[in-house]
Amino acid sequence: MPTLNDIIAPIETAAPLAWQDSWDNAGWQICPADPATAECTGALLTLDVTEAAVAEAAREGFNLVVSHHPLLFKGLKHITGATSRERIAAAAIRHGIAIYSAHTNIDSAPGGVNFRLAGMLGLENIRVLVPRRNDLLKLVFYTPAAQADDVRQAVLAAGAGHIGGYDSCSYNSEGVGTFRAVSDACRPFVGTAGELHREPETRTETVVPRHLLTGVIRALVQAHPYEEPAYDIIPLEVPYRGAGLGCAGDLPEAVPTAEFLRHIVRTLNLASLRHSEIATETVRRIALCGGSGAEFIPAAVAAGAQLFLTADLKYHDFQRGEGRITLADGGHFETEQQVLDVFYELISKKIPNFAVRRAVMPSNPVGYLSGLR
Repeated sequence: MPTLNDIIAPIETAAPLAWQDSWDNAGWQICPADPATAECTGALLTLDVTEAAVAEAAREGFNLVVSHHPLLFKGLKHITGATSRERIAAAAIRHGIAIYSAHTNIDSAPGGVNFRLAGMLGLENIRVLVPRRNDLLKLVFYTPAAQADDVRQAVLAAGAGHIGGYDSCSYNSEGVGTFRAVSDACRPFVGTAGELHREPETRTETVVPRHLLTGVIRALVQAHPYEEPAYDIIPLEVPYRGAGLGCAGDLPEAVPTAEFLRHIVRTLNLASLRHSEIATETVRRIALCGGSGAEFIPAAVAAGAQLFLTADLKYHDFQRGEGRITLADGGHFETEQQVLDVFYELISKKIPNFAVRRAVMPSNPVGYLSGLR
């Protein structure tokens, strides 16, 4: 039987918690037992943690609920059952059910919420709309020339050296390193203790995403022949295009804007679709952000998109297209519900035949009433 951490591991690999926004609270919300040792009896997937979802998990004998939206953004001062959050927390603890949420971290992940939505709509050449910043580092290290290739390959295999569509990226230059072993405890790989040594070395520079740094440094130290390898870690201002919010892509060919809006309605099974004045007769490049994404309208324009699909647009947001881009609001729940398929596939691929399923009761708090006169 897998542990709770075993079930969550593929999600955190695909969407590291380091990718969540500063205001977010992704990760473990409630965990009545040690997730490293507690066996998981089944996982229920839901967009929002509701009382119905916790009750369903309890009926099925599942001790894990995985949600997109966190149950807890701010601390609870008491648990008296006065609010739904308090009742949910109390019920989860009472039934021994752990709750885990992947929110803006999986929004930012390639293959996550936005990339999945783009694929559903038939977009190609999909790329991040707003890349993450302060997530890219330069790693510089020095290796004896004879061992430089082996150490470099170990570092690259651990996740360093990815730039856009390229991997194994590094810059290498030759020089001479000097050192002297001054302690009897030193066991120099080359040179003699107490004597200044000059060694032909290769300086290697490469890039590392911040969330992979620990593993990359571990690989460097393990592969390096020196007992004290020298390396530098330098923060970069360059945006990290491997992750970020929203995405943009292209349709195989331009289609009438009104037709694409109807395509959104059919694909997402929408009860309604709000949109701005149609800015262009046809569309081909589409930008999108599942959930609330009004702040990314300028980024969508800068990406050359003719249409931007998101949710939670306010009245005046629809004026921000200024005749250059059509804005469409597909609903918060409707533009994010595909995350449950992402969760399901990540868990099932890693642990086949495990009991994981979507909650029966939808968690959309918004209803639609039509046909009134």
